[in-house]
Amino acid sequence: MEFPRIQLQQSITIQNLISFHYFEYAKGYVFDGEQHDFWEILYVDKGEVEVRADDQIHTLQQGHMIFHKPEEFHTVSVKHEHKPPNLIVISFECASEAMSSFENKILPLGDRERNMLSLIIQEGFQAFLPPFDRPSVHILERNPEAPFASEQMIKSYLEALLITLIRNQRIASSTLDAAIKIKQSSLQKEKAEQRIVQQIIAYLKENLSQSFTQDQLCQTFHLGKSRLKELFQSQMQTGVLEAFKSLKIEQAKTYIREGRYNFTEIAAMLGYASIHYFSRDFKKTVGMSPSDYAKSVKARV
Repeated sequence: MEFPRIQLQQSITIQNLISFHYFEYAKGYVFDGEQHDFWEILYVDKGEVEVRADDQIHTLQQGHMIFHKPEEFHTVSVKHEHKPPNLIVISFECASEAMSSFENKILPLGDRERNMLSLIIQEGFQAFLPPFDRPSVHILERNPEAPFASEQMIKSYLEALLITLIRNQRIASSTLDAAIKIKQSSLQKEKAEQRIVQQIIAYLKENLSQSFTQDQLCQTFHLGKSRLKELFQSQMQTGVLEAFKSLKIEQAKTYIREGRYNFTEIAAMLGYASIHYFSRDFKKTVGMSPSDYAKSVKARV
């Protein structure tokens, strides 16, 4: 008996990865610009930044991604009125016709797309050796201890992200919403869980100077301990107190890059009993002390 084969169609194919960067910029940073024959995406993970694309100037907010098409001249600058940004920049070769959908586009990323991008970043940090924060460095050096097939995972996740973004655009412009059906019960449950976690995160951000226990948060939001743990593991892949600590450290990095407060003031503003505990948590999370981080930011400027 013969079994017919069908060759799977490839609508989006990434041929080569050119660069992989994660930047944490301070106010006043300016990248004079470049032009090249491959695609580049820039995503604002935090803060805001001004981007020039040929003769167009855009101010990008957190959660937005801009696509620079081949041969498009582009620059980056952080104005003094901007909140210091964290930027993800990835450039690659892709000759697929479907890439025309991204020409001159700035797209907001939803939770699903941000999760895909997060997976790309995680794989990239394992697949290649640092530095990842130098704009002039475009040579990717493979990590000899990278997990199995990490580069293929980057390719797969990046292609999946691009496909998802194209689908999103087509759905948004189509009047045939009924053609896309999702199980409403599971979707509503997912959205409800996202709203709860977003409310808790917003509450924690507003109270970074405080200290909380799980019991206090459970009482505030009328949740059991197991339910609170389940929600954060599902939506954030971490515990609520760990997420709170990460929020404190991210805010500390922003304060340091703004340059308006010393370390003792930052520690007090974030609810630390002493600068010792603040420095310990900062180094554990960031991989360097607050003073070393401040020096690295100044060096990049």
